[in-house]
Amino acid sequence: MAPKKARASVKKTAKRPVKKAVKKTAKKPVKRAVKKTAKKPAKKAAKKTTKKAAKKPAKKAAKKSTKKAAKKPARKAAKKTTKRTK
Repeated sequence: MAPKKARASVKKTAKRPVKKAVKKTAKKPVKRAVKKTAKKPAKKAAKKTTKKAAKKPAKKAAKKSTKKAAKKPARKAAKKTTKRTK
């Protein structure tokens, strides 16, 4: 039982400093890099969103509304008239 306890204590002491060291070193450069890169694409993203918002919904909304309005009443009216004549 003595060698098992010694191994367990060595593992515990080895895990703690490794986790703390990784977190401290990883946080500082990530925050600095994000702030520098975040300013540049923010200007580009504003231009992209306006272009996309103008192109996408205009094409999709126009096609969907015209197709649905043209198909639905035509089918329903044709079915109702055939049933009434019978």
